[in-house]
Amino acid sequence: MFREAMTRFAAAVHVVTTDGASGRRGVTVSSACSVSDDPATLLVCLNMSSPDNDWFETNGVFAVNVLSAKDDGVARVFAGEGKLTQPERFARGRWSVGSTGAPLLETALASFDCRLIEAKVIATHKVLIGEVAGLRTGEPAPSLVYLDRGFHALDIRR
Repeated sequence: MFREAMTRFAAAVHVVTTDGASGRRGVTVSSACSVSDDPATLLVCLNMSSPDNDWFETNGVFAVNVLSAKDDGVARVFAGEGKLTQPERFARGRWSVGSTGAPLLETALASFDCRLIEAKVIATHKVLIGEVAGLRTGEPAPSLVYLDRGFHALDIRR
């Protein structure tokens, strides 16, 4: 019942990325939010079913890239659609490198470049807490949200 009820919970869609000693990795998530604005701090929840998600903690850096509706395809490949390798997934977007070394999506509505300050296991997920080392905002555009097990555009500017 809990999983079904959560399908009614609209959430912003993000691609969380990292790069460093363990390698370059990205994954689509809907579970990311602010923790504090002083200092600027975010948290993101990563499923532990993928051992490669340990790369985020090992690298010690991550970026939270907030997706626009036009990044629907990027969200899908980083969610595993097509079973592409990490290099093939990164080839689907235009990327730059943040001050921490984490990949930033050029078309993101916003990208938060973070240094990991804490990681904690809660049930099936690892919660990463990062202090924002840098950020970039893109042009305003419709947001990509996840609701009822699907991606949707949200445009409040109409």
